[in-house]
Amino acid sequence: MGKSRRNRGGQSHRKDPIAKTVKPPSDPELAAIREKSILPVIKDLKSSDPKSRTAAAAAVSNIVADEKCRKLLLREQIVHIVLNETLTDSNLDSRAAGWEILRVIAEEEAADFCIHLYRLDVLSAIGFASQTTLRNLASGASPSKGEVKVTWDIAESVVALLSALAEAQDEILDAIVAIEGIKNLLFTIIAHPDSPSTICLDALSALLTLSEDNERLANDVVADAAPKPLTALTNLQATGDAKGVLACGVLHNIFTTLQWFDGTPGQGSLSDAVLIPTLSSALKDTLSSAFKDTTLQANLSPKSQWSNPTEVLQLALEILADIGTTLQDSLQGGSKKDEEEPNGVGDDTAMDEDDVDVAVDNKESGDEDSAGQDDSDMDDDDMADMEMVTGVDDDDDSQANVDDLPTLRGLIQQAIPELITLATTSSQSEDGLRIQHHALSALGNIAWSISVFDLSDDHNANILKAWTPSAKALWGKVIVPILAANTADVELATQVTSLAWAVARSLPGSVPLHGDEHSKFMTLYHATKNLPKKVKQTNGDKSKDEEPEDPFQGLGVKCIGVLGQLARDPAPIALNREIGVFLITILTALPDTPAADAVEALDQLYDIYGDEDLACDKEVFWKDNFLQHLEGLQPKVKAMVKTVDKRTMTELRTRADGAVLNLARFIAYKKKNQP
Repeated sequence: MGKSRRNRGGQSHRKDPIAKTVKPPSDPELAAIREKSILPVIKDLKSSDPKSRTAAAAAVSNIVADEKCRKLLLREQIVHIVLNETLTDSNLDSRAAGWEILRVIAEEEAADFCIHLYRLDVLSAIGFASQTTLRNLASGASPSKGEVKVTWDIAESVVALLSALAEAQDEILDAIVAIEGIKNLLFTIIAHPDSPSTICLDALSALLTLSEDNERLANDVVADAAPKPLTALTNLQATGDAKGVLACGVLHNIFTTLQWFDGTPGQGSLSDAVLIPTLSSALKDTLSSAFKDTTLQANLSPKSQWSNPTEVLQLALEILADIGTTLQDSLQGGSKKDEEEPNGVGDDTAMDEDDVDVAVDNKESGDEDSAGQDDSDMDDDDMADMEMVTGVDDDDDSQANVDDLPTLRGLIQQAIPELITLATTSSQSEDGLRIQHHALSALGNIAWSISVFDLSDDHNANILKAWTPSAKALWGKVIVPILAANTADVELATQVTSLAWAVARSLPGSVPLHGDEHSKFMTLYHATKNLPKKVKQTNGDKSKDEEPEDPFQGLGVKCIGVLGQLARDPAPIALNREIGVFLITILTALPDTPAADAVEALDQLYDIYGDEDLACDKEVFWKDNFLQHLEGLQPKVKAMVKTVDKRTMTELRTRADGAVLNLARFIAYKKKNQP
């Protein structure tokens, strides 16, 4: 039997890794910086002299932003020293410098550093600092002017550090929300009458991150206990500046989490409808600052993200885009709508359930991206166009109907005119194009939310009536001009095509075609064949480190979707024939046609020619022998399905399987109902 290990002493002989001597860097330049700038301040940080410690902490906070100095400081265990010594220093200035050091490192280093800080229990230190700050800011406290300044400095560093930590990991975010002192600090900052503007903005930014899909924080806010965060947020959101936009973002997150929609508003009738005036105003006001002057920069610290008007403008657009995704819930009074009901091939009278059950999945959820701008004052024609956008006409009932839908009313009357301006920018700057993409994203989300309703249903007549002027304006003022420009920007083309698909779906039979839009979409589809591989769709193939993108979000699928909508009754027979032949040609090109394109083309054909009572059934489907083509395509479609990996592309495989089944049923139905 082996001997047991003899204990050679009361203390472990394992060396403290923190205490070990740090080897100097091999790079002569770094070694010189270490000797001259790093080692002296590290030594002074550990000094017994309070003045030396304070001076050293201030010195480190001044050099830590420099990458070389920061890396050297990290090698010398600066984080350990700050957490265990500087933050517990009796001198308030030392503690302020310590928090600034951690803030800078957290913002400059990767998210892994924030996770490392979290594991070192930095939240406990933040919680303690929060309580100390709250005591110093309390109405009964009487600190000196210098102490007040340092207290706000600590608050600024702590809040910025909280934002970095919350963005690093969901676990950290949940841990932050669980600490009452931290939440109270954030609530107090936004409610405090003397909060410096930059710190208030940072606190709002932190709350924006923390409040996303967070029921615990949402309930804490709406409880509105002292210092009354809900009251503070609603007061702030009434302004059109950066604070107002950030407050709108926090409130929108809370409304969405608690499902405070038009039909189920929260206390004080709060819902997204109250945010739209502020956001729309911000689009208009911030636009001029973003591209014409520096008003916002003058009032904020250069290090603040929100000193850049483009950032404020982008956030306003992102919030409106998110409101667009929840618009469906608002229009339905807050109740969650089930998946869009499958449409059969035609309506109930056109096809018996026993004959065929052709399922058409939701086409897409409206996922657009970016935006950009720069524009001049509107002339009389533009003003007339805007009246069309906002639905102003002689029909008094229209206004009454819109008033029943406050969120939709706000979007139509206030937001969409500004979004159209931003989406039709002539600016080619990086910021301008980014804003344009975000504006298109917001418009797309709104249009898609409306398009999923059955707008032929009388119950939704008020929605259709209110939306139609804006939808027609979107087609004429946004979609047609961008198509005419023949953009080479694939992302822009994809967004505009997605918007066109949603608008066409929301204007059944009444898309205001200007001429050759369908030809533009056909040309655009053919152009997808020449896209780089990473933009093209795949049937599930991917590299080791890369998940395949959703094939149904590709430009090709969206082009097919738009064309299918444009071909539907009461489209002219010539237009219907041209698009029908185009869809058949796409299928004939199998196996070269991407699977998602083929599935979408089949679904569109089912919808276009599913009703034998329509004129296009006899004049196009039968006269052009579409049935014969579809019968010949069955082997190709079956072979296409087998190429789709059901493990990596589950949705594509499911819809492809459905396409094969529905093709057989569709053919059988058409044979049974020949004219």
